[in-house]
Amino acid sequence: QVQLVESGGGSVQAGGALRLSCAVSGYISKSRCMGWFRQPPGKEREGVASIHTTGETTDYTDSVKGRFTISQDNAKSTLYLQMNSLKPEDTAMYYCAATVVSGTGCSGSPGAYSYWGQGTQVTVSS
Repeated sequence: QVQLVESGGGSVQAGGALRLSCAVSGYISKSRCMGWFRQPPGKEREGVASIHTTGETTDYTDSVKGRFTISQDNAKSTLYLQMNSLKPEDTAMYYCAATVVSGTGCSGSPGAYSYWGQGTQVTVSS
């Protein structure tokens, strides 16, 4: 049984930084995409960043490019999201997700992901 458990959320002031972690347990194919998604209050869930675990291709939504970095530690089966220069509009519940893929590209659509964590709250105050 695959489980994803996020940690590292919290409350910070604008301009601050947080590092989210996602611990993965259970078997998932090595050819998989891992992603971070977020859902602000009253809004739809959106893709933030993704990484292909074998090709290590990364992709980011425009609003976080240059501020957020997605990375992975395969030995520890852990996914990370380093978030710098945080803004109030980054406030959301952040989710880690995973899905098996056959190609080398990753989708930014939540519907493309099969496994999800419970989420960790990030609150950025101005």
